[in-house]
Amino acid sequence: MQSTSRSITRRLIPGLLLGFLVLIGLALLGDLRQVSQTLLHYRWEFFLGALGFTLFNYTLRFLKWHFYLGQVGVRNVGWRQSLRLFVAGFPLAVTPGKVGEILKAVWLKRASGLPVARGASVVVAERISDGLAVMLLSTLGVYAYPQYWPVFIFILVILLLVVVLSQVRPVVTFFFDQGEKLPLLHRAIHSLRDFYEGSFVLLRPGPMIVAVLLGTVSWLGEGIGFYLILRGLGLEPGLQLAATAVFVLAFSTAVGAASALPGGLGAAEVSIAGMLTFILRSEPALTSSATLLIRLATLWFGVLLGLMTWSISTNLLGLRAEPEFAAET
Repeated sequence: MQSTSRSITRRLIPGLLLGFLVLIGLALLGDLRQVSQTLLHYRWEFFLGALGFTLFNYTLRFLKWHFYLGQVGVRNVGWRQSLRLFVAGFPLAVTPGKVGEILKAVWLKRASGLPVARGASVVVAERISDGLAVMLLSTLGVYAYPQYWPVFIFILVILLLVVVLSQVRPVVTFFFDQGEKLPLLHRAIHSLRDFYEGSFVLLRPGPMIVAVLLGTVSWLGEGIGFYLILRGLGLEPGLQLAATAVFVLAFSTAVGAASALPGGLGAAEVSIAGMLTFILRSEPALTSSATLLIRLATLWFGVLLGLMTWSISTNLLGLRAEPEFAAET
């Protein structure tokens, strides 16, 4: 158990260090003294409201996660256990390339017996549906600011290509059959088939539409949270500011995910700050403060919740089921 815990911690360290450096860099970029003054006079009730909308986002994404578990045949994991597994995955978002999130599939196997490869398909389907949701929320903003079209189209095409290819079963099966004839690939093909079967089910039109709709509403909530943060910095309320907040947060989330950096660190912050500067013509201190606050209210709030879940669910770190987990349905 201790060795597993140390292994997970080692995976987190690079992302945590990068996150600290990014936060420091943002403060310095906006002039540390001016950023400090901006935050000193910030109306923190708006930040609490943003945290509430982040929890709204997490709630709907959890419903999607639990819905996905049912789609791949998991029936012996109760809501409480499922919630722990879901929230425990938040800190893993800051591992390089988010590969640490695959540990959720390992935890899911311990809790339900679902093969790791099929559990991994749930994690990947989550990311794809979230990606399509934030792309949908970004559409009107990209239409208003055409310079963002190339990045938008690139990310959208990649996501749709994965979904479409996953549904072409004869082609995928043919390649698996050929791979099984090769000694070096024979063992891996079994796991790949499990992963594909899970992906095939989750990326079908029906489940995908449900997942993207849930994701769109959940990420819209987080965008409204960003609007509250901008209001707390003194920006004038209105529909235009709200639309800008939703667009900036959604598009920067997609950019951060596409970068494959831990938690999108660096890429998401640069995107948020750059878009706020371009669209709102904001001062550097305000831009840096807004970026710091929204990342604290979203990414780092989630990491904190995940670490708290780890502290009360040591079975997840030790990869062994506790009696209360095993008995719950």
